[in-house]
Amino acid sequence: MENEKLLNQILEKVEENHRILVKMRRASFWGNVFRIFYWAIIILSAIGAYWLIQPYIDTLKSVYSGISGGLFK
Repeated sequence: MENEKLLNQILEKVEENHRILVKMRRASFWGNVFRIFYWAIIILSAIGAYWLIQPYIDTLKSVYSGISGGLFK
């Protein structure tokens, strides 16, 4: 009788541990998914910002090269 009670207690603890571990693994998985999504947004935003600003940078480069070429001739 005592052994059966002990086995039932152990079974309850094992089941509780299993539920906790499943929740931890699920939380870890979704944390990794959102972390990848977060960094992808940051990297793609930086690339997009450079793509949008690149014509202005090229214009400034040409203006600067025209000014510096005119000053040193």
